Amino acid sequence: MPGAAPHAMLAMKEYERLAFHHAPDATLILSERRILAASLMVETVFGWSPQELAGKSIRILYPGQSDYELIGQRARRAMQERPFYSDARFMQHKSGQAVWMAGRGRALDPADPQRLAIWTYRPLEAGAAADTGLTKAEMRVAGYLVNGFTSKEIGLALKCSPRTVEVHRANMIRKLNVRNSFELVKHLLASVPP
Repeated sequence: MPGAAPHAMLAMKEYERLAFHHAPDATLILSERRILAASLMVETVFGWSPQELAGKSIRILYPGQSDYELIGQRARRAMQERPFYSDARFMQHKSGQAVWMAGRGRALDPADPQRLAIWTYRPLEAGAAADTGLTKAEMRVAGYLVNGFTSKEIGLALKCSPRTVEVHRANMIRKLNVRNSFELVKHLLASVPP
C-alpha cells in the first residue's frame, strides 16, 4: 500500500497472520510438498499441531504412498491448466484413522504447481456416506472413483486386486440403483457437499 502509514501496514500484516492461523478450514502452505506453515485448525482436523508438521512432507497426512503419489500427480497436472484444484479424498489422522476429506489447492506458480501452493482440507460428513448404505470398503473405493482413478490405480492405493475393486464397483451400482460407472460417479459426486 503506497503511502500507507507504517502502523497501518503492520496492522494489515497482523490481520493476514490472524486470518491464516484462524481459518475455518485446515490450511497448509506447501513448497515441493513440504509443509511450510499450518493453521490452527489442522490440529482439530488431523490431530497434529502446526509445530509438529512444520518442515514435514505432506506424505504424513496420506494413508499410503500410492495415495500420496497418485493424488499428487493428478493435482499437479490439473493445476498446470488452471490455478485451483479440488477433490474428495482419503487423508490420514495422526491416530492412523482414514478420514474422507474435501481438498482444495491453489498453485501460486502454474508453471511449477508444487513450488508454492496453498491447500485447505475439510472433513466431509460421515452421515452422508452412511445414508448411501455403502460399506466402509465401498466408500474407500468410491473416494477414488470420483477422482477418476482406474481400477488398477485404486487396487494399488488400497493394496487389493483390480478385480476386488470391480466387485465393489458392481455392488455400489446395484445398491445405488444406477446403470453404469458413469452414473455411479455422478451419483457419488452429487452426494458430496460443495
